Amino acid sequence: MKRGFCCLILLYVFFCACSSTEESPKVPPLFKSSTPVDKAKNVTLSTPIEVVFDEVITLSSSHGITVNNQPVSASVSFTNLTIHLTLEAGQHYVVRIPAGAVINTFQVALEADVVFEFWTSEPISYDVKSTLVTPDASPEAIRLYEYMREIYGVNTLSGTMANVSWNINEAKWVFQHTGKYPAINGFDLIHLHHSPANWINYEDIGVIQDWWNKNGIVHLMWHWNVPVSESSELREFYTDKTVFDISRAVQSGTWENEIIMADLAKAAITLKKLRDANIPVLWRPLHEAAGRWFWWGAKGAESCKTLWKIMFDYFQSEGINNLIWVWTVETKDDNWYPGDDYVDMIGRDIYNQQQASWNAMHFESIRNVYPDKIISLSECGNVADMSAQWNAGAHWSFFMTWYDYTRSVNVSGSAFTSENHQYADAAWWRNTLKNGAVLTRDELPNLK
Repeated sequence: MKRGFCCLILLYVFFCACSSTEESPKVPPLFKSSTPVDKAKNVTLSTPIEVVFDEVITLSSSHGITVNNQPVSASVSFTNLTIHLTLEAGQHYVVRIPAGAVINTFQVALEADVVFEFWTSEPISYDVKSTLVTPDASPEAIRLYEYMREIYGVNTLSGTMANVSWNINEAKWVFQHTGKYPAINGFDLIHLHHSPANWINYEDIGVIQDWWNKNGIVHLMWHWNVPVSESSELREFYTDKTVFDISRAVQSGTWENEIIMADLAKAAITLKKLRDANIPVLWRPLHEAAGRWFWWGAKGAESCKTLWKIMFDYFQSEGINNLIWVWTVETKDDNWYPGDDYVDMIGRDIYNQQQASWNAMHFESIRNVYPDKIISLSECGNVADMSAQWNAGAHWSFFMTWYDYTRSVNVSGSAFTSENHQYADAAWWRNTLKNGAVLTRDELPNLK
């Protein structure tokens, strides 16, 4: 009897529990938090717009979510709602998620509107020189420079350095993994002494013309190879590989001077072809001179500055007016600076620095020395992604990742399709391009 009575009690409790569960009210999803928080000020442009609810949600097919009363797209993942919008500097945003926009697993919809507002940070205004150092600069060079002045502190131009065989393979690799081409492609005159040859011909500017015609910006540098000795056919650019003496090269009548003048004449052929095709060039010669690892820096600042001026004056005499002159700073090397009359922009090459705050501090220190010049990250590899750098305050005018030979020697094979990279892998690029301040080729205006 006792046992039967206990069983009846247990059955009663079970049925009561089931009845209670079935009759429990189905509560709607509840708003927990937003990013940015309501009334947030100085929101960075890469900040995601996200809303968190207290349970798993799905998005209604006609959700009606708006930002500043304009419909926007959105997506959900578990409890998070993400609104897809490219933020602009100095703007006020009001986000509205209307009742019914999201529903929970019990098909119960959001009961009340969720509304929050925030303000993005004001664009940073950098007062830089308004004219180029080249007298009577080409209209295209002027337009490119004016555009770079206009966006300086607001946007940064993405860039890749090409494998040195006159191609855009690195840019193609980035496109393969992000669906976007970088804004800038960097080329190199490193093999000028071999050109023209069946494998390299700098007089054929077709690859550059095609890039420019597709709205891309052209960067050109020069790992300047010189003879290892007076009578040698072998050429090198590293200081410890050649006896070539820059202090003699800047003196007329020496064999070294004959070499540099002949090479400048050969480089001028390519630059004139680009000029005649109305293509402006971010021209960055004699880079990293103060490091002294290249022959043009081996004998100190004065000889290097003299060579820069010889090059500048020679190209002027040849009517080459499509160059924007970029000097590469190594920091604490002010005495190597050719002078304001010979330099349009400042570049800095940085590798193996993952701290975004360090890069931002570095940017600011360079800007303090050259306040009226546009500052760029002219080479980089294994650094914090540009989204993180930008948010930390490193407002480089442009950045250019260095190439990985195994990824860029051609555009076929597993090496090219791999997401790995010696300096900036596919994940780095995807994180970088999440930042609305980073511009790709498709976002550039017509600069022709």
